[in-house]
Amino acid sequence: MKKLLFLLAILLGSAMYAQQTERQHRIIMQLTSGDTLVHKNLMKQFKNMKEAAPTMQVEVVCHGPGMDLLMSDRSIVQAKVKEFAAQGIVFLACDNTIRERNLDPAKVLSEAGHVKAGIIHIVERQEDGWSYIKAGF
Repeated sequence: MKKLLFLLAILLGSAMYAQQTERQHRIIMQLTSGDTLVHKNLMKQFKNMKEAAPTMQVEVVCHGPGMDLLMSDRSIVQAKVKEFAAQGIVFLACDNTIRERNLDPAKVLSEAGHVKAGIIHIVERQEDGWSYIKAGF
């Protein structure tokens, strides 16, 4: 009987510990869409994600038409980008896209970081074990 109670206590303790230890999500997102509905939806997703997993790490790599999210003269969600950047979500602009699309680097939101090649950064994160999500519909 003592062995059974001891085993039960160990199992109960293990279950409680597992519930208390939060998974550490590391998510790399790719945004290639210039569609403003996609941008608005992405901001809603961030809100939901932060509520469900407040300690998650998220990086959003914007390239191609997705760079519109980070351009001060085009973005319709600038305030939300600033808000989420302040909460730890990392926004990254692709320097190859900036050059290829002749975008003004001075118009990239100050909250955004830069990567030389967006796709290479995404691949490196995946190689490091990050989960990949393609943003959009």
